[in-house]
Amino acid sequence: MAPEKARSATAVNPVEANATESAPAGPSIRWDDSHMQTAYANVCNVASTREEVVLLFGINQAWQAGQAEIPIQLSSRIIISPHVAKRMATLLNNVLNEYESRFGSLSGGPA
Repeated sequence: MAPEKARSATAVNPVEANATESAPAGPSIRWDDSHMQTAYANVCNVASTREEVVLLFGINQAWQAGQAEIPIQLSSRIIISPHVAKRMATLLNNVLNEYESRFGSLSGGPA
């Protein structure tokens, strides 16, 4: 799993990917996961204001089709700046493009 962490570290800063070899090296990133928590989510919703983007994650536990109400158990709220949201959108797009090149096209989103 360590190689994926190293790959993610380089992907986090898109500016580094465009830097020339003659540019001075920036600080290295050390991922400290000692306090990290892991949660599963199969639902995500997003809201925003001028100053922040709010990501809500949860679990859809509706197993029967045609229910009048679908209960979503929210588990996490992540609040980020619009600048971080823009970088996150770029990173997610890159990951999904790589995924689709390896495993085939995903349905359910923009073409």
